[in-house]
Amino acid sequence: QVQLVESGGGLVQAGGSLRLSCAASGITESVSAIGWYRQAPGKLRELVATITRAGNTIYTDSVKGRFIITTDNAKNTVNLQRNSLKPEDTAVYYCPIGVNWGQGTQVTVSS
Repeated sequence: QVQLVESGGGLVQAGGSLRLSCAASGITESVSAIGWYRQAPGKLRELVATITRAGNTIYTDSVKGRFIITTDNAKNTVNLQRNSLKPEDTAVYYCPIGVNWGQGTQVTVSS
């Protein structure tokens, strides 16, 4: 059974940084890509960053230059370094694999 645990969220002031981590377990098949999603109150879920098995990264325009997605294969984790945070980055962040979703981690950026 696949389990995903997102962590690292919290309250931060605008301009600050936070590093999110997603620990995955129970994965039995190779994953071609992993992404971080976020959902702000009253908004649709949004894919913000993706990393492929080859290490290629893709970012949505609103986070380019501020967010960095990386993986640690030894620890089965996917990380999202988030810099220069803005109030509009406030959301619950998720890192699903396939149809499996964790509980997410809340990030609140104060102005």
